[in-house]
Amino acid sequence: MNQYLTAGLLIPVLPLAAFVIISAFAGRYKMASALTAITAMAGSFLLALYVLSSQLAPHPAAYELSLPWMHIGDVRMDIGILINPLTSIMLIVVTSISLLVLIYSVGYMKGDESFSRFFGFISLFSFSMLGIVISNNLIQLYIFWELVGLSSYLLIGFWYQKPEASAAAKKAFVVTRFGDLGFLAGILILGFNAGTFNFLEMEAWARTAVSVGAISAVLFTAAVICLFSGAAGKSGQFPFHVWLPDAMEGPTPVSALIHAATMVAAGVFMVARLFGIFSLSPEAMMVIAYIGCFTALLAALIALTQEDIKRVLAYSTLSQLGFMMLALGAGGYTAGMFHLFTHAFFKALLFLGAGSVIHAVHTNNIWNMGGLHKKMPVTSITFLVAALAISGIFPLAGFWSKDEILTVLLDSGNKPLYYTASFTAFLTAFYMFRLYLLTFAGKPRDERAYAHAHESPAVMTVPLIILAVLSVSAGWVAIPGMEKNIGTFLYFGEHPHGAPFNMGVAVKSSVIALSGIGLALIMYLFGVLKPDAVRKAAGPLYGLSKNKFYIDEIYLFVIKAVFLRLAEIIKWFDRHVVDGAVNLSAFITRWLGVKLRLSITGRVQDYALFIFCGVIVVIAAFAVYDPEALKMFGGRQ
Repeated sequence: MNQYLTAGLLIPVLPLAAFVIISAFAGRYKMASALTAITAMAGSFLLALYVLSSQLAPHPAAYELSLPWMHIGDVRMDIGILINPLTSIMLIVVTSISLLVLIYSVGYMKGDESFSRFFGFISLFSFSMLGIVISNNLIQLYIFWELVGLSSYLLIGFWYQKPEASAAAKKAFVVTRFGDLGFLAGILILGFNAGTFNFLEMEAWARTAVSVGAISAVLFTAAVICLFSGAAGKSGQFPFHVWLPDAMEGPTPVSALIHAATMVAAGVFMVARLFGIFSLSPEAMMVIAYIGCFTALLAALIALTQEDIKRVLAYSTLSQLGFMMLALGAGGYTAGMFHLFTHAFFKALLFLGAGSVIHAVHTNNIWNMGGLHKKMPVTSITFLVAALAISGIFPLAGFWSKDEILTVLLDSGNKPLYYTASFTAFLTAFYMFRLYLLTFAGKPRDERAYAHAHESPAVMTVPLIILAVLSVSAGWVAIPGMEKNIGTFLYFGEHPHGAPFNMGVAVKSSVIALSGIGLALIMYLFGVLKPDAVRKAAGPLYGLSKNKFYIDEIYLFVIKAVFLRLAEIIKWFDRHVVDGAVNLSAFITRWLGVKLRLSITGRVQDYALFIFCGVIVVIAAFAVYDPEALKMFGGRQ
């Protein structure tokens, strides 16, 4: 087996081994659990770098190992791994973020009674996501896809003693199941039509089948949209977005991992992995683009008024995921994956920075913070770097990836999508600096919380510094003269879909971002425009944003009005019709038994009479239905 395939296979095996060891042996020893998980992930990261080295050539080769598993009729199912540029870049993202989160967690989870269990679950989570990344077929990907869902359930509900955490874990698990149901349907439709579930073989089949009409265009589009429903569920796209903010009930390092490198990235990665198939259906691409655009705008509007530091970041994740889906739907494969790559670093930094703040002040409410820059300078500066990056300020990573998305939208000729995305970028800059200023700038608004504030230990701040460096530099691969390289790298150069640097877009987007930051400064630092005055002027619009446009309440109403009513009807039918039929048959049997019991008298003459009557009935029956049979009794015709 090729050495790169061997390395690729070992990358997910190491965190799986860590999970097994922690569960079986190291659970009693807290630091042993942490060291086991960190060592395994460090090994995976080094192997990921080795795999990446195989893809840095001008014309990188794809490596695939496929072993036969089973046949269902003419359909073949395999188990295998695929190493290509997309795989290698995602392996780097997942392993690097996971490693930094694990190191950070040593400080954050210190003193937690379930310290070892946490590191075991994180290792399982990373194994599941890495399994998705290296899979070479849809069936195998789906298995790891569900393992990611299980792992997220375990981690979101990690503090299961809290009713909110338990409810959030169930909500995430149930909501994503709806998307996964469509995902499975799409897998089966395409797989059984193609005769294979292998990515490369299925894409080759799809190109031929669509061009010659071997599969109905309607059926193909329906199957592709079903696949997207799975991505929408995992990546929190409307209407499946409601689970992601509630997932903040888990420990903050879990939030960083979910939002930066694992669960929510899985949906975007899946669309990118199957981009060659998705792109064959213009209708499906349009659906992806518009849902992504709507999700980006909706989440940004909600983030404007949230008061929980982690929920602001949760809605910012939803919005940025919407940007990625919008880019992919508009045909910007490189732009979408580039933004996934840069977003992973600054979003992990934002969540870990938020965790550092929460660890210090023991509150999530940003209105109970303020002035923390003096007490937590490292956390403050690194958080500022991440806020600038997500706002799209030159020369940080977010500037390059966001501008590439806007350039793709402008080149597509779809002005509504371009202007909506630009407005969303303005909102992003505003709410991120609202968050930063209310947390770190100004005067303390809660003296008790401020008195207890302190900088986090080095085990927590060093990962912040590393992520801050990456949040600055990760986008430099798109510097003019290099933008084609990333497209070629991510997609073999076949059709990189990379957009050349557009100075006009860059200038406009920078002005938009600076305008959002400026408005936040005017409102929350200089006090020229009072937040209360804006709140009153907004009127009901503020309430809509604060209450998340009542989407959760609408879902609950629909569930009660439709599904619970339907459940009551089914319950009545089951009790009165199904159970009634069963009970009726039992009643008839019992009634007949009671009546027949009266014939058991114990007298021989009664039994003889019954036998005689029975014989008469039998003869009469033969006489009516089969007269020929009377010959056996000596009768004449």
